[in-house]
Amino acid sequence: MKKNQADSIAGREGALRERVYVVIFGTDTPAGKRFDMVLIYLILLSVLALMVDSVEGLSAGWGRYLFITEWVFSIIFTLEYAVRIYCSPKPLKYITSFYGVVDLISVLPSYLSLIFPGANYLLVLRLLRVLRVFRILKLVRYLSEANILLRAMFMSRRKILVFFVCVLVLSTIFGSLMYVVEGPAHGFSSIPKSIYWTIVTITTVGYGDITPQTVLGQVIAAAAMLTGYSILAVPTGIFTAELAQEMLRARTAARCKSCERGGHDSDADYCRHCGSALDG
Repeated sequence: MKKNQADSIAGREGALRERVYVVIFGTDTPAGKRFDMVLIYLILLSVLALMVDSVEGLSAGWGRYLFITEWVFSIIFTLEYAVRIYCSPKPLKYITSFYGVVDLISVLPSYLSLIFPGANYLLVLRLLRVLRVFRILKLVRYLSEANILLRAMFMSRRKILVFFVCVLVLSTIFGSLMYVVEGPAHGFSSIPKSIYWTIVTITTVGYGDITPQTVLGQVIAAAAMLTGYSILAVPTGIFTAELAQEMLRARTAARCKSCERGGHDSDADYCRHCGSALDG
């Protein structure tokens, strides 16, 4: 008798866990989609409340309510994280997965703020959870285009690294010259600070906190500015070339089995040459 009751309880618990799993993890079900959309709205509202709390004028008048709101959201997300672990068939796999780590990171700052004041502002990391919208709205198919961009960036990493080293060398040379010519009297109090001025000048930011006063210093500054405009497009050109290569590889990879001709887009369903259906 007791065994039958235990089996019945275990069966009901298993059924409940399965239903909860379908709602929380099932993005293909109406209930799952509704749950995820509500979750995303809660995430956005919690981040908005956090941003409002960082505004001194608003925090002074609404600080108490914002504090309560922040903890209400934190408790909701903590319970949600615990339920995800409870209903997951493989809890450890979920905990160590990308979304599992993001879910944990989204609630930790609230509890860390009890020990380290100000840590609660790290709750802005909750925005990472909005990445679930890719699964909800079936945008995963667009990740192939993102992968092309990532591969292009990865393939151009060495060229861009060499470029940055060259820019750093130029910045050091210009900075040293400005330190010698202008000196501490005109704000160039050290070579590192002069290098900072050079980098700001080359990148065309130009804060204006340090400016050359002598004629020779202004000539060097003009040379640095012209150099900045000359090299500004170099990393863009490197990345564009690698991106073109990656897009060409992607088009070449999509080859028709009927006519053995390539050049198809990655999302093409039919051969552009013979009209046969493309596999994959």
